[in-house]
Amino acid sequence: MIQIQAYSRLHFGFLNPLAGKMSASRCFGGVGMMIAQPDLSLSVEPDSVWSAEGPLAERALIFAQRFAAASSREEQIAVLPPHRLRIERIMPAHAGLGSGSQLGLSVARALAASWGLSCDVATLARRVGRGLRSALGAHGFEQGGFLVESGKGAVEGLAPLVARQPFPETWRLVVALPPHHAEGLHGGGEVEAFARLTTNPAVFEATETLCRLVLLGLLPALVERDVDAFGEALHEFNARVGEAFAPVQGGVYASPRIAELVEFIRAQNIRGVGQSSWGPAVFAVSADAEHAEHLAAQLCRHFNLPPSAVWTTPACNHGATLKKENEP
Repeated sequence: MIQIQAYSRLHFGFLNPLAGKMSASRCFGGVGMMIAQPDLSLSVEPDSVWSAEGPLAERALIFAQRFAAASSREEQIAVLPPHRLRIERIMPAHAGLGSGSQLGLSVARALAASWGLSCDVATLARRVGRGLRSALGAHGFEQGGFLVESGKGAVEGLAPLVARQPFPETWRLVVALPPHHAEGLHGGGEVEAFARLTTNPAVFEATETLCRLVLLGLLPALVERDVDAFGEALHEFNARVGEAFAPVQGGVYASPRIAELVEFIRAQNIRGVGQSSWGPAVFAVSADAEHAEHLAAQLCRHFNLPPSAVWTTPACNHGATLKKENEP
């Protein structure tokens, strides 16, 4: 049996979502990071037929069979033995936490280990159909930490990682997931949303500012461990991305509820706050565990949220972990 544990991804925003629409030769690109909770845990073992159980089992099985077909073709192996997949836990789907990429990559990495295949993360992603726009989930799966990827150029494949910094161990993230909120855009709705962005002038104007915020704001603040400077740059980066995406999500944030959460957190003197990907997950960066727990309690009280909807977590500064049954 092969067991694998992977972690959630926060996506702070794209650098240039419009292919061929600006002077820059690269499209998409982005900034994000990995967090320890919620995590994903799954196992695979050989069986007589393909099967899967647990949350998102059907999706996991699709990834497994897609990876098997691509691996059989590319490795020139006639038959790769079927497996039984078991998902013990996984982050909420379509919430801005990267469940699709983490599930697909976890399934692929576990099966590759079971079959004795040597595949880098770019190969895993390609064979399960991930990383078509953002490469943050794939690089985060491999390395963890705070990540900047430069987007896709003329060369096909996973967009390159151009900067990685370990996130300060003492800092904490507060994540709020409003219950009964609509899922973030995904699938065909996401494809349509990117197509509609070509009519928004803010998209054309944002890229230079976003790149400046990354290079002169986020990265040096991380190196200097300046939580307020990092937070201010992060909030501005995320909000400017939201302004560019406003025509397809209805505003800077995906809903008035998310906007209220962001405004409230900023009023508590927390600078780094925003929406992950299409939402509905809201993140906030706190200087330490005590302040994070206090903020989480405030959010539950003020917005009448159940404790399960708000949690604190450290960053995850390492990649997914894999263990074989006979290993300690």
